[in-house]
Amino acid sequence: MSAPPRLFDRALHRLRLDRAAPGYGAADFLKARAAGDAVERLETIMRSFPLAVDLGARNGAFAAALAQSDAKDRVGALIETDLSARMLAGREGMRVQADEERLPFADESLDLVVSTLALHWTNDLVGALIQIRNALKPDGLFIGAVLGGATLTELRQALVQAEAELSNGAGLRVSPFADVLDAAGLLQRAGFALPVADTDRVTVRYANALELIRDVRAMGESNVLVDRARQPIGRAVLARAAAIYQERFAGPDGRIAASFDIVSLTGWAPHPDQQQPLRPGSAKMRLADALHAREIPTGDKAGG
Repeated sequence: MSAPPRLFDRALHRLRLDRAAPGYGAADFLKARAAGDAVERLETIMRSFPLAVDLGARNGAFAAALAQSDAKDRVGALIETDLSARMLAGREGMRVQADEERLPFADESLDLVVSTLALHWTNDLVGALIQIRNALKPDGLFIGAVLGGATLTELRQALVQAEAELSNGAGLRVSPFADVLDAAGLLQRAGFALPVADTDRVTVRYANALELIRDVRAMGESNVLVDRARQPIGRAVLARAAAIYQERFAGPDGRIAASFDIVSLTGWAPHPDQQQPLRPGSAKMRLADALHAREIPTGDKAGG
């Protein structure tokens, strides 16, 4: 089997996270939102999870949200991991520096795996999900969230237009993101049962594009594409991009809009006792009967 393409520079990503760690709390609003949503999903599941792992824990947003939830009594030991050791420093509890592409957990050893806003930087997302599924016990639960869809589409458009105007073509400055349909398919390909994927569109308002870029850097979410543009953005291009952003995406109050799509993922490690889909042709009632509608044979026209 051929190796997956290397899309992201993981060493550079770890360096960016290390640099972001001291001030991460000032720009953790997306992480906190995704972690809170993961806890809300967990609250609806009335069962215990003796051993849980938070992949890409960053500043511990999931643990903090869980501590304020009724679900905390159903989660036993929680192990926090992160690609960046600096992100994990200074907190209590079990913490392990670990790469999401090479998980250190034994097969069928975990009851719950949570990962919020970390897995979209893996070079082989399906492979990472397979590792998670393998690490879960049968009927173990995975709850995840990745940035996807139209995330930072406004910034991407402004940078592309500015570089096209002032440089010899436009380089890759913002990573591509999977959409919700891709995410559901990825869960299925990774072998999860009962996969569910949905999107939470978050629109954040900024005074200008430079404030947005500062937040992206503070999150450790700066571009680490292997094929990224190698030349730093010049002042003229950055100024032009900020002006384009203002022209195209500012509201009546003059503040610009920045879109973030948080794609949430839920799947279960397969177990024989789980609900199974019906076999084709095994339905007990015709759809027309259920809808109290007249069935029209193939080839006939309605009203004929």
